Amino acid sequence: QVQLGESGGGLVQAGDSLRLSCAASGLTFVGYFVTAGWFRQAPGKEREFVATITWNGGSTYYADSVKGRFTISRDNAKNSVFLQMTSLKSEDTAVYYCAASYGRSGYRQLQDYSYWGQGTQVTVSS
Repeated sequence: QVQLGESGGGLVQAGDSLRLSCAASGLTFVGYFVTAGWFRQAPGKEREFVATITWNGGSTYYADSVKGRFTISRDNAKNSVFLQMTSLKSEDTAVYYCAASYGRSGYRQLQDYSYWGQGTQVTVSS
């Protein structure tokens, strides 16, 4: 059974930084093509794409709203994916979800992902 567990969320002030982590179990990153991504969902809004990283970390893609402020990375030996967030804004407030799926490309659509975490809350106060 595949499980993704996010951690690192919290309450921060605008301009602060935060690092989210996602640990996968039941899903092996080493030796397999596993794409990973981060999505977020703010209250009253649909879940939206934030960032994605290809199986070997060779390519990353970001939503325009976070480009230059967020960095996605991964450690395949630890079956983990990270999202470093800097210069946080109040509009970044949301529940952040980690997602993964077998594949070689970076995926930006929700339907491209097979596995999802439960989410971690990020609240940015202005």
